[in-house]
Amino acid sequence: MAFVFAPRRRARRVWAYLRSERRTLRQGFVALIVSTAAALVAGVTLGSITSTLAALPGLIILIPAANGMRGTIFGAIGARLGTSIHAGLFDVSRDRQGVLYQNAFVAVVTTFSSSLYLAVLAKLSATAFGLHSISFLDFVTISVVGGALGSAVILGLTAALTIVSFRRGYDLDTVSTPIVTAAGDMTTVPSLYLATFLVRVPWLNAVVAGAMIVLALYATLRGALTDLALARRIQLEMAAVILLTPILDILAGTAVESSLARFVALPGLLVIVPPLVSNAGALGGIFSSRVSSKMHLGLLSPSRWPETIAYLDASLVFVSGLFAFTVTGTLAFLFSVLAGKPHPGVLFMIGGTLLAGVISTLISIVVSYGIAVVTARFGLDPDNHSVPIITSVMDLAGVLTFLWVLALWGVAAHV
Repeated sequence: MAFVFAPRRRARRVWAYLRSERRTLRQGFVALIVSTAAALVAGVTLGSITSTLAALPGLIILIPAANGMRGTIFGAIGARLGTSIHAGLFDVSRDRQGVLYQNAFVAVVTTFSSSLYLAVLAKLSATAFGLHSISFLDFVTISVVGGALGSAVILGLTAALTIVSFRRGYDLDTVSTPIVTAAGDMTTVPSLYLATFLVRVPWLNAVVAGAMIVLALYATLRGALTDLALARRIQLEMAAVILLTPILDILAGTAVESSLARFVALPGLLVIVPPLVSNAGALGGIFSSRVSSKMHLGLLSPSRWPETIAYLDASLVFVSGLFAFTVTGTLAFLFSVLAGKPHPGVLFMIGGTLLAGVISTLISIVVSYGIAVVTARFGLDPDNHSVPIITSVMDLAGVLTFLWVLALWGVAAHV
């Protein structure tokens, strides 16, 4: 009988926990609605620039990596600032030694250095896979100029969100990751598109690309030689993340490129991809941020098997995922209908998106917990690794899951 009633007791405990976290759920739902709507901007933009993607071959390889890097940089910043608020270390100040200033410094340095690195990766990927692509200088101009434009907006948003959360008592771990991740999607794709106009003038492109290379190298050197202790430690800990995680995003872009004809034939599908991978990464970021904060505060130990509180947090994230991906599929379907974009039907647009989202959410929960535990055991700051890695992992996992659901649903057979 104890075995029979055990699931009921667990279900009641989960329900009680969700009820106790009603405020967090409400904040998370609002953040996910905002993030989904914002990420749809990226999907709509992609669906509207197919001619540009055709005129600039290889550009689609760069887009997921550029999106992912914004999540890597600013998702980690949001997690660190959330932890500093919980620990009582945050203050609204322009002091160079302050937490806010040093995180902003890291954002600027890593934006320029990583954008140049992404241009190199994109060109190498196109060459390695035998794909015809734009020149290296074209990649540099689009990546660095577009990345800087997008980061400027997101940096302001992250700082404002942190200050508001600090002053009003919001849970930044729940609010920041979905909004910041989606803001990266919303601003990065249009910013990259704006930068493409520079490459259409050869002499201007050469001048801008040269200037961006110099500026990116200077930012890298300035960051390496800084006297700001916290900023220097963050850069050292994030170096491996920034070098390795974009590779996953490049592979995600390659996967989309391999199925581009399918997305062009059914543009409604293209609208789904950015919010789907954005929400998958955001949900993993929420879970990893909550786990990281609890580890910092000693409420959770980095054990191989999750403790009860980790399972309860996972249930909160899973419920949020059901909500987020239902909204994603519904909004994508409504847009496709209103804009007259071809799509595979309401059943797949909502049901298929939800299926891909549920699978992605489960993957993100497992991976984000594992990352948090491993980094904590090695004495590293989980805030510097969990969110960046999980967002990049979910960019690739989200795309592959969606492509698998497309094949499972038989959508590929109709294209």
